[in-house]
Amino acid sequence: MPSSSWKGAITFGLISIPIRLYAAARTYRVELHQLHSVCKTRLRQPLFCPTCNRMVDRSEVVKGYEYEDGKYILLEPDEIKKIAPRSARSMEILAFVKESEIDPLFFDSSYFIVPEDAGRKAYQLLLKTLEATKRVGIAKVAMHQREYTVFIRPYDHGLTLHTMYFANEIREAPGYGKTEEAKLKPQEIKLAEQLVEDLSEPFRLSKYHDEFQDRLKALIEAKQKGREITSAPEPKRAPVIDMMAALKKSIAASRANRKEPHPVTRQAESRRKHARRAS
Repeated sequence: MPSSSWKGAITFGLISIPIRLYAAARTYRVELHQLHSVCKTRLRQPLFCPTCNRMVDRSEVVKGYEYEDGKYILLEPDEIKKIAPRSARSMEILAFVKESEIDPLFFDSSYFIVPEDAGRKAYQLLLKTLEATKRVGIAKVAMHQREYTVFIRPYDHGLTLHTMYFANEIREAPGYGKTEEAKLKPQEIKLAEQLVEDLSEPFRLSKYHDEFQDRLKALIEAKQKGREITSAPEPKRAPVIDMMAALKKSIAASRANRKEPHPVTRQAESRRKHARRAS
């Protein structure tokens, strides 16, 4: 059973919903460790005090703020608890906004909101209301020694919470959004829209995966068995000179690919035929 990241209540008006937060998604990847090339021992980063010239146990660690070079103000855990805002225990919804007004760029970490037994009815009320009005709740919550502004929205028959990037955390990229000088022909736009339409399909999360991680696992397994992996030659793409011709070729290729059954589809069909014969 995963441990909860936060326990408290969501409030809006006089309604209070006791809840717990659980991490909704975390990056997963094959981890490669740093080893000493001589003896193949894994290298570690220990807690070492250069003044005492010895290793330090975690029980000896305190937190401090460096106000001058080498000078610190020490902060005890009880002192930090005393200054915790009300949002450390209660997540008050400050406003409701249209879901369409929030760009995914503003989403940071995601959490599942799970109600305690006493809050199931109020939880269901908030969920159904947000679904019906297509609104998202904006609230504040303090956890991990920081106060976050968060979005509360419906997802897959439940409520999710997303911490929000603040305006000063959204970066700028030189030249981003400056496309006025590129002149497009109406026919180019029409063909591009046609290509997008041909490539459109319902979104299925299970269809997408990290190919590099798959290949990394295969490489590790092959080396464990004493085999070598040879890389397949990458197809070379010619530079696009005639955009109209490139669009037409792309549409033709897309339609040809759609006519040819996907390998998974062919395998499934073969299994169905085999099952019918067996019966």
